[in-house]
Amino acid sequence: MAKYLLTGSYSTDGAKGLIKEGGSKRQQAVTEALKSVGMSVEAFYFSLGENDIVLIADAPDHATVTALALAVNSAGALKLSTTVLLTPAEVDAAVKKPVSYTPPSR
Repeated sequence: MAKYLLTGSYSTDGAKGLIKEGGSKRQQAVTEALKSVGMSVEAFYFSLGENDIVLIADAPDHATVTALALAVNSAGALKLSTTVLLTPAEVDAAVKKPVSYTPPSR
C-alpha cells in the first residue's frame, strides 16, 4: 500500500462539531471513515497553525484517496488536502530514470 499525508482545516461548523464531540471521538470517526474505503491510519494528530489535523495513512491506490477526499470536502466541515508520500527507495528509483528535457531559453 502507498502512504499519504492527509492534512485538513476545519470550517467554523467543523470546529463547533469538534468542540462538541472532542478529539477522541473525531479520531475514531476519521479512522472508521478511512477503514470503510480500505485505508488505515498510521499516525493521527491535531495540530496548531495552518492545518488542524494531520494524518499519515496507507491506501491501496489514488482512486481510494480521491474518493475519501471528495466525500470529506463535499461535506463542508473540513477542507482535506492529500499528498502522496515516497520512500527513499522510490526516490532512488526515480533518480535513475533517464529524462530527456530541454529547459526554456533565457
